[in-house]
Amino acid sequence: MTEQRPVTDTATATPVPTLPDAQTVTSVTHYSDRLFAFRVTRPASLRFRSGEFVMIGLMGDPHPETGKQKPLLRAYSIASPAWDDELEFYSIKVENGPLTSRLQHIQPGDQIILRPKPVGTLVHDALLPGKRLYMFATGTGFAPFASLLREPETFERFEEIIITHTCRDVAELTYGAELIAKLKRDDMMIELLGQENLDKIRYYPTTTRESSVKMGRITTLIENGELFTDLGVPPLDPATDRAMVCGSLAFNKDIAALMEAAGLNEGANSEPGQFVIEKAFVG
Repeated sequence: MTEQRPVTDTATATPVPTLPDAQTVTSVTHYSDRLFAFRVTRPASLRFRSGEFVMIGLMGDPHPETGKQKPLLRAYSIASPAWDDELEFYSIKVENGPLTSRLQHIQPGDQIILRPKPVGTLVHDALLPGKRLYMFATGTGFAPFASLLREPETFERFEEIIITHTCRDVAELTYGAELIAKLKRDDMMIELLGQENLDKIRYYPTTTRESSVKMGRITTLIENGELFTDLGVPPLDPATDRAMVCGSLAFNKDIAALMEAAGLNEGANSEPGQFVIEKAFVG
């Protein structure tokens, strides 16, 4: 990235190149050697629905012959709610990943590319009205739910919100656990959403490798009924239950099969249903 310095002589100043669709990093938090979150400035013109994603990235290496650079872009769910002044993202670190191997080293003041064209299926418009909303996430698939859990419409539509988050290790649950804990005691969120609405949130974290209070894949815990027994709720019912799913490709497929087996039909923006899956990326 080109360093920018104050310019006093505008007549002789050379324009300083910047990234296309550039936004500035305002904070970075590392949760483990695999996961981190960061916030960036929000374009004044950007409008999105909580739960949607955008393309973000950095410039790639110059071509060895032409010297030209192409942007490295990936789909990232916006983890902040639609009313936030900044944009938050939650990312995995992949040592040899074309983008994340670089993105994990960003610092406040750096720039990233952000294409301001939000899309996605994890939005309320894609779901039929219901009583209980399940949010099923693995890994960084928690990101769109971080947005929706801070969205007033979520609490207007549902009487109960159950967020499940399955990771390999306890440390990988930190982002979600801290967000929900802060959400429930934050004075601004209490004023915005009301304590009675925040009390609708039921958090159900599980791990698959490291020992924790609750271990097991959420798919197994749905199949054997432990999820429902632990939470004191009835099994999935298409008349009352709705679900949003975001995780790995295999996870999404397995959860979809369980939803369909319970009689829930998949929805979309064009035709709302009883569950929706984000298929644009894996978490």
